Parts: sequence; structure tokens; C-alpha cells
Amino acid sequence: MKRVRVRVPASSANLGPGFDCLGLALSLYHSLTVIERDGEGVEIFVAGEGADELPRDEENAVYRAMEAFFQDSGYRPGRLSIESESEIPVGRGLGSSAAAVLSGLAAAALLSGREVDARGLMALAAGLEGHVDNVAASLLGGFCVVGPLSTGLGTGLGEFIRMEAPDALAAAVAVPDLTVDTRQARAVLPATVTFGDAVANQGRVAMLTAAMASGRLDLLAASMEDCLHESHRAALVPGLDRVCRAAVEAGAYGAVLSGSGPSVLALVRPGDDAPGSAMKEAWRQEGVSSRALLLDIDRVGLRAEQLD
Repeated sequence: MKRVRVRVPASSANLGPGFDCLGLALSLYHSLTVIERDGEGVEIFVAGEGADELPRDEENAVYRAMEAFFQDSGYRPGRLSIESESEIPVGRGLGSSAAAVLSGLAAAALLSGREVDARGLMALAAGLEGHVDNVAASLLGGFCVVGPLSTGLGTGLGEFIRMEAPDALAAAVAVPDLTVDTRQARAVLPATVTFGDAVANQGRVAMLTAAMASGRLDLLAASMEDCLHESHRAALVPGLDRVCRAAVEAGAYGAVLSGSGPSVLALVRPGDDAPGSAMKEAWRQEGVSSRALLLDIDRVGLRAEQLD
């Protein structure tokens, strides 16, 4: 019998202007325990966020990731018992699918005895999940920047860099009782943007990255503004502008749509729950119920161990 355990943090992508290239790991976790015994077949147990809606068969994201790894490595597992429990809200822009895929890949790697480095896991997860910004943050922890393979027509994983987020930084996340389909959130985006908007966002991404690297938290407010995607997605998230504004007025450094939404991420001082409460109240005024979470920045990323 083999038994492995994996824990993967949630993530918030984009952070405003960093569309598809910035990610931040957050202290909500997908925990996975897998037991391999002699025999064949699989049994899947799901608990926590999304337990009532997530599949317990071959369509389960954790299982699909494990199967993909086994096929890639040539390993033939015995009978699997998969126990999956997540604190990460599903369909709320907090990287639940990236965390599920990574947990499955890491568990499969341990069971098969195959060593896989960060780049290998990134490549496998990106192929299954597609959102490399979420994958990088959940895998590595901290603040991550990902980039394309080349400026031409090249395809592939590209490069990624992990940085420590400033110690004096936490995250307030307002999670509304509604969901946004990622495909729909992509579909509302324009095919082209103006040169001026592209230049403005480019400058903000550079400044945001520099602010995080240097600890210049006073620069976050201006550098977290976006002109590429959030305005187009606002129609899918009732009250988005009001919620973001409420967070900043309550003392947040900045507030943005988390990934494709509908959750809103506010960067705050550790222990400051005022922005979260303000966002919850702003959504109440829009007729939307929500919950406010005050989270740490996860600084470790994926953790995996073989227990037996």
C-alpha cells in the first residue's frame, strides 16, 4: 500500500493589469490524500467547497490529472482511493481548478516514483488547465510572473519567476453568491485594444511588479488599475465598481477582479478586516449576498509527501 498527501493553495490571477501573466498565492487550500492498494478501480470522496456539484467519477479534475500523469509516465496504478477536500470556492476566480489539477499531478508523481521538477509540473498542469498564472502561483507560492515563449509565433510554457510578496501584505477577498463561467468571461473581451490602452497596461504591470519586489506598497493603488479586461467583464459581475471602490475607501491598497471573477481581491494590511466588511456591505446594497475572507499570502506553494 502507498499513501500520499498533497496540499495546494488558492490563487488570484491578473491583479488588475497583469492579464494572464501575474498570480498571487492565497491561504485557502485544496488537500488531497490518495491511497494505492493492490487491485483495480478507483473510488473518489469529495468534501468541502463544491462537494455537492463536483463529479465523483472519471470526470473529476483530480482524477483526470492523475490519469494524464500515469499515461505520460507509463505507470499503471493499482486500486486508488482519492480523498479530496477543498477550502477554495469553485467558479469564483480563485484558482480552484488549477489547485485540483496540481494536486492530482503531484499525487500521481509520488505514487509512480517519478521525480518531476517545477517546470515539468507547470507544463503538465498548463496543458490540462490552461491558466499558467494560477498554476504558477499555486505551485510556487508568493507572487509570480509568467511570460510567453517568444514574441513571435512560438508556443509553449515560456518563462516564469517567483518573488516574495511583501511581509506587510495580506488579502481581503469578497466572494459573492454567484458564478462566472471562464469561457463566458473570455468571450466578452475584445479581439483588439487601442495602442494607448496597451501602453498604459504595460506600464502598470511593470510598476506593480516593481512595487511588489521593492515593498513600495504606496504604488499599488495606481498600478493595479486596468484598461484591458475588467471594464468588459463588469457586466458579468453586478456592482463590481462599487465593491472595488468600497475596499479602497476602507483602507485597501487596491482592489481588483480576481481572475475572471466574480470574487474581488483587495490587497490590505495584515489583520485589517475593514476592506472585506466594506466589500460585503457594497454587495449587499447591490442585492448580492457574499462572504468576506481575510487571507495571508501563501509563501510556500504546493506541499507533497509520501506517508507510507
